[in-house]
Amino acid sequence: MPRTPSEYSVHLLLEGGHREEIRFSTLQDFQQWYKTLVPKQDSSEFVNVPIKNIQGEYMVVRPTSVLAIRVEPVFTSSVERYDE
Repeated sequence: MPRTPSEYSVHLLLEGGHREEIRFSTLQDFQQWYKTLVPKQDSSEFVNVPIKNIQGEYMVVRPTSVLAIRVEPVFTSSVERYDE
């Protein structure tokens, strides 16, 4: 039975070597945000980056400064298993 990720950690590699991590609750949430980023990839106008897990903070980024994106599923479980 395949496991379902609890959330997705998205790592942005930005121009100048800066790295940012943002989290999305579903892959569809990430894909929706990504679809707003791609058409503006040559733009130097700011695009909002959703930071849902941090209250009172927000981030904007210039699409031209995003060099790479890595999406990593995050699995959390209330049951820990140990091999003995």
